[in-house]
Amino acid sequence: MHQVWPLPARPVDDAALEALYRYPVDEAPARRWVAVNFVSSLDGGIEIEGRSRGLSTPADRRVFALGHDLADVVLLGSGTALAEAYPGLRPDATAADRRHRHGLAEVPPLAVVTSGSLPADAASIVDVAVPTIVVTSAAAPEGQQEAWRAAGARVLLAGDGAVDLAAALQALADDGYRRIDCEGGPGLVGTLLHADLVDEMRLTIAPLAVAGRAGRVATSADPLEAPRGFAVASLLVDDDGSLLIRYVRRDALE
Repeated sequence: MHQVWPLPARPVDDAALEALYRYPVDEAPARRWVAVNFVSSLDGGIEIEGRSRGLSTPADRRVFALGHDLADVVLLGSGTALAEAYPGLRPDATAADRRHRHGLAEVPPLAVVTSGSLPADAASIVDVAVPTIVVTSAAAPEGQQEAWRAAGARVLLAGDGAVDLAAALQALADDGYRRIDCEGGPGLVGTLLHADLVDEMRLTIAPLAVAGRAGRVATSADPLEAPRGFAVASLLVDDDGSLLIRYVRRDALE
């Protein structure tokens, strides 16, 4: 793997890759940092047969792992949690060492956003090493909230009707979860972009074309009132042709 930007171009070892993909909350201690991770085909698709795994390359898996290895919490929508049968994280020896060196908790919890339809027996709730945070609103049925708690999850209420993501992220940050790794899906990313809550987009472009009706990175019922501006923070290219791009919101570090 080689770094193309910023210049000068150079090979990238594990230490350099880790430095690029860390969360810069230490430079802005009063704020959180939300990084979105996605892999896309070169023609813009994010799935093969409904799942992202067929697009992921070895280089993508390296940076994807860094996303949660260096995070305080992993944020995902309930649709992605169910489609991917997403279990809780269990860091291996490399990840555990990485987290220890950065002063992070041993295991980052999942924070799953749902309107109330997430089953209490979902893998993201029951197949975990630390309790999952279910992010929902006060409109979620009380019986469902109790079922989540009975299954071992913590329930975070944000908003009266729809989930208020700004309030939810602030509540997570207030609890010490300031490095937030968002792993999809497109609806959640679209909502985060609408609310102007994304600091960084981490995009891997796989050297594959899929055509068909594959989804895109972010979706929403309505387009943004104005496009969000991002600047390239780093660009890597792997020997297999994968491009790994970090886009940072232009005003993120102001």
